[in-house]
Amino acid sequence: MSVGPAMMERMSPTDVRSEADPTHLGELDDEQREAVLAPRGPVCVLAGAGTGKTRTITRRIAHLVTAGHVAASQVLAVTFTQRAAGEMRSRLRALDDGSGTGAVQAMTFHAAARRQLQYFWPRVVGDTSWQLLDSKFSVVAQAASRAGLQVSTDDVRDLAGEIEWAKASLISPEGYAAAVAKAGRDIPLDAEKVAGVYAGYERLKARADGVALLDFDDLLLHTAAAIENDPAVAQEFRDRYRCFVVDEYQDVTPLQQRVLNAWLGERDDLTVVGDANQTIYSFTGATPQFLLNFSRRYPDAAVVRLERDYRSTPQVVSLANQVIAAARGRVAGSKLHLVGQRDPGPKPTFSEHTDEVAEAAAVAKKIARLIESGTPPSEIAVLYRINAQSEVYEEALTEAGIAFQVRGGEGFFSRQEIRQSLVALQRAAERGTDASGAELPELVRQLLEPLGLTAEPPTGTRARERWEALTALADLVNDEVAQRPSLDLRALLAELRHRADARHPPVVQGVTLASLHAAKGLEWDAVFLVGLADGTLPISHALAHGPDSEPVEEERRLLYVGITRARVHLALSWALSRNPGGRQTRRPSRFLNGIAPQSQSDTPNRPRKPRGPAPRCRVCNNILTTPPAIMLRRCESCPSDIDEQLLADLKDWRLRTSKDMNVPAYVVFTDNTLIAIAETLPTDDAALVAIPGIGARKLEQFGADVLALVKSRQTS
Repeated sequence: MSVGPAMMERMSPTDVRSEADPTHLGELDDEQREAVLAPRGPVCVLAGAGTGKTRTITRRIAHLVTAGHVAASQVLAVTFTQRAAGEMRSRLRALDDGSGTGAVQAMTFHAAARRQLQYFWPRVVGDTSWQLLDSKFSVVAQAASRAGLQVSTDDVRDLAGEIEWAKASLISPEGYAAAVAKAGRDIPLDAEKVAGVYAGYERLKARADGVALLDFDDLLLHTAAAIENDPAVAQEFRDRYRCFVVDEYQDVTPLQQRVLNAWLGERDDLTVVGDANQTIYSFTGATPQFLLNFSRRYPDAAVVRLERDYRSTPQVVSLANQVIAAARGRVAGSKLHLVGQRDPGPKPTFSEHTDEVAEAAAVAKKIARLIESGTPPSEIAVLYRINAQSEVYEEALTEAGIAFQVRGGEGFFSRQEIRQSLVALQRAAERGTDASGAELPELVRQLLEPLGLTAEPPTGTRARERWEALTALADLVNDEVAQRPSLDLRALLAELRHRADARHPPVVQGVTLASLHAAKGLEWDAVFLVGLADGTLPISHALAHGPDSEPVEEERRLLYVGITRARVHLALSWALSRNPGGRQTRRPSRFLNGIAPQSQSDTPNRPRKPRGPAPRCRVCNNILTTPPAIMLRRCESCPSDIDEQLLADLKDWRLRTSKDMNVPAYVVFTDNTLIAIAETLPTDDAALVAIPGIGARKLEQFGADVLALVKSRQTS
């Protein structure tokens, strides 16, 4: 980019001389150097993944300080995580050659606002003190209770998330319902009820003892208000800070932009850095609109595009470009075309698998080969869309003897809902609840229903995460029963406990398991992007908004972010079904259309220990694989010869028996067991116990009654 006339007018003699000064300009490419040397005033750096944005902005700050444009103490650089702020501070200290660059303030938005508020609060508010509310959970729960709502722990977390989104978006309780309707937001409760909890939460923070409770969003709101409403405060602050740098500008919320506006006032000494195609946090209120509109707000702004990718090989960069090239909408208009600067490496691979177990086993095998060839485990990552997907990879890596760590979340068996599930199963076993074979999955689902395993996914982020984890556990039980038809509840518990015990966090750093959101800002030598099937990526609730909707486009950007985490090795994979032997109804992610080969199935199911002859359909003689089919002793698609009246009689008998025993009906027999009886019409004990799930105990308890009902129908 050339320096235009408007920029030349603003350049001082020092700016011109500094172009020949190598200080802080070493090892910069032409575009990075242009960004570093841009004059004071509005500067927008559009920085693609791996293009050296942190190097560029820290060198720019150092240049401004050493060239005398601004004192180090007058620069405020803000970003979004403590890790990023710490990295920026360490680089600035390394660039300090006596000019004081190491004294530049680099911190998160919230840390900066908290420091400013602590200083200005007595002047603005007076004697009233304030206390930071580290967690809003208890206050939100109290507000929900006062609103007359019966809510779960997950509901409270989702309500807290909605309040955070609303405040970050500068939406009041009164405007919440309309804003949600306009945004098409997935919310945990009726909008008016959420708004009522939001209003009650704000009232509860104004405590009767005169101490104001402030949450993290309040830090920003009060800081902005103090500067906006008090000219003396504004003057003092603006005398203190004169130059601002904002990293990851695509993730700014309306509230954070309001604070930035208050900091700036009428000035324009601002450098922003971002990439709209890495916007993946809109659910928190983040919006790329401020980045996209920067040149409209500041017509004379210098705009520099960083597109030379120093992180990834040309092969990885090419795939990233292909994925984002298909993006639609205004965000897509700002896309950067990355150009790989590293030496060539291996091509990304695409693999299609019959089921998730096979996919995970194949990934573990490839990871083992990478480690054997010299790639450190800490330089390998497995990235997925939702946290519940980690379970099968934790198991596969455990079986392969490969250490791993789960980043940004707990291991599968460490999650609260899974621990609660194991307790519920244990209590059922202690009560003597008897279930085995094909009726076991149904029993497990019944026991998990009170914990959140509903027929359809719930609304609300946390409730959905719980549902996804419970669904994964139920699917795991289906898988185990399909492999071991004779499994009973106690044996299942022992298997689950064994798996949990085998997955203690390793004492040494290992392979990283992380969601795509948790991987933002990180990079590895080798990355495995897994579960890339429609309905998972893009996720189903994004598709509900329409195939060309902004939520689907954000899912595309999420894949783009995942691809650009890889330096050298990149593997993309998907499975056609959840469980071994399941119906292969899934399709590869639509984001891979025209990119991935049509079929890349190269991995058989993970080998299992032989468990005797596989059960076969009594109608067509095909091998049975699903628990219901095993129970019915026929393919679910094969014609049924059920005695409908006998089934009705059996259900009436079950209802009476369960009431007499004071237990749920499924404890007596599940629906599938009754259907199997009504189809096979057993006439003696041997025929009855041949039905999976009917063992010696149930034969003793209920065998005579069941056989009498069958005989009654045959003689009627």
